[in-house]
Formats: sequence, structure tokens, C-alpha cells
Amino acid sequence: MSNWSLLGRRVLAIGDSLAPLARGPLFGAAMEVAGLNRLSDLRPGMTDLILIDADHAEPAALAAAVATLSQVVDLPPTLFLGAHLPAGLVRALMRLPHADVVETPFTHEQLQNAIYALLDQAAAQAPSAQGHRSRCWSVMGAVGGAGATMAAIEIASALAARSSRANSVCLIDLHLADGACAPYLGATPSMGLAEFGPAAERMDAALLAAFATPVGKGLDLLACPRDPTAFNAISREAVLRILEIACEAYDHVVLDMPRHRHSWTLDALAGSDEVVVVSELTVPALLAARALSDEVEAAAGLRPRIVLNRLANRMFGPAPSTAEAEKALQRKADGAIASDWDAAAASVNLGGAISQHRPKSKIVRDIASLVDRMLADRGRRAPQPVPAATSSRAA
Repeated sequence: MSNWSLLGRRVLAIGDSLAPLARGPLFGAAMEVAGLNRLSDLRPGMTDLILIDADHAEPAALAAAVATLSQVVDLPPTLFLGAHLPAGLVRALMRLPHADVVETPFTHEQLQNAIYALLDQAAAQAPSAQGHRSRCWSVMGAVGGAGATMAAIEIASALAARSSRANSVCLIDLHLADGACAPYLGATPSMGLAEFGPAAERMDAALLAAFATPVGKGLDLLACPRDPTAFNAISREAVLRILEIACEAYDHVVLDMPRHRHSWTLDALAGSDEVVVVSELTVPALLAARALSDEVEAAAGLRPRIVLNRLANRMFGPAPSTAEAEKALQRKADGAIASDWDAAAASVNLGGAISQHRPKSKIVRDIASLVDRMLADRGRRAPQPVPAATSSRAA
């Protein structure tokens, strides 16, 4: 039996008597307690598990309600709690794809074992995602304040705008202690990786969905609440497992990467199809961009793209020109993002991508050109899988 976790799982409990379970064997689950009529409103993807108190309603009404569940597409596992179930209810139960009965009275361990067995059964018969092909792009700042988070947000938004799928793009903020993606987007971070410690094998797609915050059409955000101890509290296995699941669920995954190295940094970079290093136009930032790019290329085997941010038209001034910047880099820049302070400030203050509030900004135009080039060059490097978090869950 797999080591499932109920943390964040959506559980629909039919019957008021089941409410105390939320403080016991279902602690940590997102539990909704409702009446029998709630089953008629069930839609695919609304819940991960259904618990039904067999004594909640008249047997005939309960059997009729359960019979309608067999028509629901992708019905989640359904568990009945009771004793001496009527024959009509048993016949309706047998028509469900994943269902079981726990006789009352039961212990917390018996209930959890029955739930885990149902989840195992459903997972084993779920369609395989082996053929899914995801692209993972990492964005890093050469120095603090270079604009990497802004670039990651705009890249993710541009990718989402090019797709009509619901699970199109996932933006993951890996600044675990003090990430800025959620504040920039006016969103609430909800990814709780610290609770898992090394038990990363308990994570699955349902938990990923519970962690995800929708921030736009086709765009989800995974970000941790602010916690100064997060880099020490969150294990390497948990970070890599969440990246592994995200790459199975989304077409594109964009990582907002910290520039300082952590235990999972090289694994995440090695699993990326593109690495973008964002630099501002100062000599220290350009030198840092060159050094960081060399480090990534040596460690991960991938030549990063260096993008110059806050590029301004000028005839005179202290800032280096593009040609001068490329001399410091000792290579050609792979892209440039124009300076548009008003658009960037307005977007941050209003909450959301620049493409949402200032779609005609030069920043939006330049990011779109960069994304187009990276999409066109997707075949230039054979993609590497994100390393599995644990040997037992190796891809």
C-alpha cells in the first residue's frame, strides 16, 4: 500500500455525523460536510474522495442518489460507513468504479487503511501520463533586483496566452523563504512543503492541485508562504517531487529560481529545457551574469540565455550600451527587455502581470519575442527529466 497523505485533499462527507472525522483520521483534508442532495451537483474534478454515512437518509433515497453517481465521469473513490446495508444500496454500490464499505464501529486506522486502499486502486487504473511532454524553463537573476521575478511572471503569462488548455502553465516560486511572485500577482501563497519533511513520496497530483493558486486563464502559481526558515525546513526531496508532479500535469513549467545554490538547485537546472539569466546593465551585474552562466553550463550541461533587462534608448549617459554589455559578457546577449518603469510599477501595485494591465508595454513586446524564440528553438537540446525526489518514485 502506498504512503498516501490526506493533507489538502478535498473530501465530500455526506452526513453530519461524519464532521468529527475532520479532527481525527481526516485531519489536514479539505472536508465539506453536506446533505444527500449534494451528490446531484457533483461534477468531475470537484472532490478527491466521497464518504457517505449509510444511516444518513432513508435506504431508498440513498440508493437512488448513489445510482446517479455511476453516471458521473471520473467519479472519485467512494466509501460507505455503516452496518447491515440494504440490498438496494449494495446493488447501487457495485456499479461504482471504486467503492468500498467500512462497517461501524471502526477505528481511525481501519478508516485510513480503507481510504488508502481505494486511492491505490483508483491510481492504478488511472490513465498513464507517461506520454505527456512538458517543457521546464528556469529564470534566475544575476544579482538581486535584476528583474528575474518580473521576467518569470511575464514569460509564464505569455505562454498561457498561447494556449487554450486549463492546465497549460505552472509558475513555481522557488524563493521558498521570501518569494515575490504571489505579492506581485496579488495572490495568496498556499504551497505547504515544510509539512512533508523527507516523506516526498506522499505527494501526488491531487495534492499539487490543492497547492495551486489560479492567477490567470491557464496559469497556476505554486508559492510558499513567507517563512525565514523555509530553506532549512523544506527537504530536497519535497522540492524535486513537486517539480516532478508539475511537469507531469502542465504543458509548461516556469521556475523563478534563487541565484544562491541549494541542495536541489543543480537537479532543477539539469531538468530544465531552458535557463534564462536576467541581468541589469551595470558592470557588476554583467560580470555576475557571465560567471553564473559559466557555472550553470559547467554543472548542468546547458548554455543559459542571458537577457538584458531595463534596456533604455540613449545617446549619452553612464549605462553601458548593448555592445559594451556584450564585451563584459564575452558573448552575445540572447535578448533584451526595454525599460518601462511606469508599466512595471502599475502592474505590481494593481496585482497581476504587466500583460494584464499594460498589454502594449514594451516589456510585454520584448518578452513575447523572447518566448517565441525559445519555442522555436525547443529542439536545440534534448530535454532532461526532472530528477525523481526519491528512488521509490523515480520516473
